[in-house]
Amino acid sequence: MLIDLKHLLGTPEVNELMTYALIDEPESLLHTSAEYSEQTALQLCGWEEEKLLLGLVGFEETEDGSLVIRHIAVLPENRGKGYARGMILELLTVRQPRYLLAETEDEVSADFFRSHGFMVYSLGENAAGIEMFRCVYEVEESEDEE
Repeated sequence: MLIDLKHLLGTPEVNELMTYALIDEPESLLHTSAEYSEQTALQLCGWEEEKLLLGLVGFEETEDGSLVIRHIAVLPENRGKGYARGMILELLTVRQPRYLLAETEDEVSADFFRSHGFMVYSLGENAAGIEMFRCVYEVEESEDEE
């Protein structure tokens, strides 16, 4: 189950996970934490088991009913156990978005999203020459919604 982490911003546990989510930009931890703290549209949730914070997902709800995943991370020793997948499924169940979106410059992350049903599109190279990917999960409408 996902828990709200905004009130825990700046704690060692949240900072550690956020650093993993920032991949090559750990120096932006303070800036990213401030964004989550100050912007009400940004949500930061964590996956907790037995009072241990195992992962986090940061996302934004858009006006069109989509969720944009801005950050997702799981403690290294708990990767491959389905926690990131669980966070994505929980977002889909609880928030019921039209689309779930993510952008990444990391091919491993793009492969992760692809393996979980996301369509992955190349956005070409950014100014630094790094290929960017857009990952889109389109939520199917149930028969009773049609």
